[in-house]
Amino acid sequence: MWSERCEQVGSKTFSSAAEALAGTVRDGMTIAVGGFGLSGIPANLIQALRDSGVTGLTIVSNNMGVDGKGLGLLLENKQVSKVLGSYVGENKLFAEQYLSGDLEVEFVPQGTLAERLRAGGSGIPAFYTPTGVGTPVAEGKPEAVFDGQRAILERGIIADVSLVRAHQADPEGNLRYRMTAQNFNPLVAMAGRLTIAEAEVLRQDFLDPDQIHTPGIYVQRVVGAGNAEKHIEQRTVRVRTEA
Repeated sequence: MWSERCEQVGSKTFSSAAEALAGTVRDGMTIAVGGFGLSGIPANLIQALRDSGVTGLTIVSNNMGVDGKGLGLLLENKQVSKVLGSYVGENKLFAEQYLSGDLEVEFVPQGTLAERLRAGGSGIPAFYTPTGVGTPVAEGKPEAVFDGQRAILERGIIADVSLVRAHQADPEGNLRYRMTAQNFNPLVAMAGRLTIAEAEVLRQDFLDPDQIHTPGIYVQRVVGAGNAEKHIEQRTVRVRTEA
């Protein structure tokens, strides 16, 4: 039995997203969330975060989903006060809250956001990058010149809690991602002081060490993802026709 196996190896597994999130979040926290658009997002954990009712959150994510789905649920519930992200084009409510002054937004170039998360997870407090030099992204940031090229200083990101989605997880929290879920999830998992993962497959044995994408040392809690529908922002494929 999975439950018996968990007890033997000191499992980090919880029975539901709500249980996994219980006691970990409070008002004003910084929460990093994996995924790209609606692809590879920890949908169950996001819903549990919405249901927790915490407010004043700073959300670190590539984007805020779409209206009514993904992180858009937190915007609808007025739980977010600040966003660090790269893209906002699919969420009208995001734009409305930003333009009305209800939501603070720090736009971060996508590669810079990825590196800031990786740096935070690696214990690197800051790094220089030429990306953003001479643009509003550089305002207020220290600048230096390396080999004749200007660069700005960017801070690493450490989140209070990170929420990620994986394909497989073992009892010790080792994770393996599948296809596009490898987007921001591995980086977000590294950057959290406490990382919670939802996985489509909860294995009874341990993942092969050579097949692990995120080592369990980064992950404190794991929950099954269930059979929730996987959404996509916009379908752009043609209707299949007979050969």
